[in-house]
Amino acid sequence: MTATADLVARARSGDEEAFRALTEPHRRELQVHCYRMLGSVQDAEDTLQDTLLAAWQGLGGYEGRASVRTWLYRIATNRCLNARRSASRRAAKEWNVPGVEPPEPTRLGEVVWLEPCPEAVVEGALATPLGPEARYEQSESVSLAFVTALQVLPPRQTAVLILRDVLGFHAAEVAEMMDATVASVTSALKRARSGLERRRPELPEGQAPPAPGSPAEDELVSRFVTAYEAADVDAVVEMLTDDVFMSMPPMPLEYEGRDVVARFCRGILGTHRRFDLVPTRANGQPAFGAYLHTPSGIRHGTGLIVITLAGDRISAVSRFESSVLPWFGLPRSLPDR
Repeated sequence: MTATADLVARARSGDEEAFRALTEPHRRELQVHCYRMLGSVQDAEDTLQDTLLAAWQGLGGYEGRASVRTWLYRIATNRCLNARRSASRRAAKEWNVPGVEPPEPTRLGEVVWLEPCPEAVVEGALATPLGPEARYEQSESVSLAFVTALQVLPPRQTAVLILRDVLGFHAAEVAEMMDATVASVTSALKRARSGLERRRPELPEGQAPPAPGSPAEDELVSRFVTAYEAADVDAVVEMLTDDVFMSMPPMPLEYEGRDVVARFCRGILGTHRRFDLVPTRANGQPAFGAYLHTPSGIRHGTGLIVITLAGDRISAVSRFESSVLPWFGLPRSLPDR
């Protein structure tokens, strides 16, 4: 009997430690799979727990024809599909920054339920080897732009694209997971690729982001922090690409283009509001807890800012609510200095 078969047999007899040994190696990648499918860290965690419960209860039906990993992905994918069909997504919120009137948005975004994913979760998943069919770099496959684009695809197309092009499963494996034919999987993948390409921002040649943790990235991050904390709007704007994109889920306001983003930044930073930025990472990208100075000296957390780099510029800025700060090990407030 193989080690896996022994663990399965013990788990079937009620051995919870054996079940954890079977599933724990795949936990992080399953969590990120659910996050890609759902766009929400909270929904992904709930669906992961639902997946593990279903696996525990369904061990009697596991026949060993596929690996435990593939079997778990089948359960997780179908739980995510159910969640996408039945979910009451997080509602959009109105602008809530006192004393600041935002400019007219370029448009209103659809994916107001999007949440940033902590680096600890991302790193655990990206260490997993991909299958031979994978088409995307692992860092791109967790970026905010990629996850956002996935949310507006039909659910089954999203699942097929993730399983085939992100994780690299063969078409026959995906068909088995989704109780479908290879032909229907191939057709769904073609439509998903077309839909994704229409929604993903194009990256001009030579505009690849610097490697995470590289001197080039560190220099850009340092410049951004210095300019933002000094409320030097001109310096912040100078770092932006011409087609920079700004979003702020769960508020639907979206801005595209340097001029309108500059007006937004002047509204935030040009009203004697001062912030401290505490660096972290989200979705494989530089991120910052933003803390507003107050007359009492205590700096209150107002949100999480995530920036997308393109060459030596910033091509996107995403701002999330302060409720996400604890996910990144950041406090709700900082004491007086």
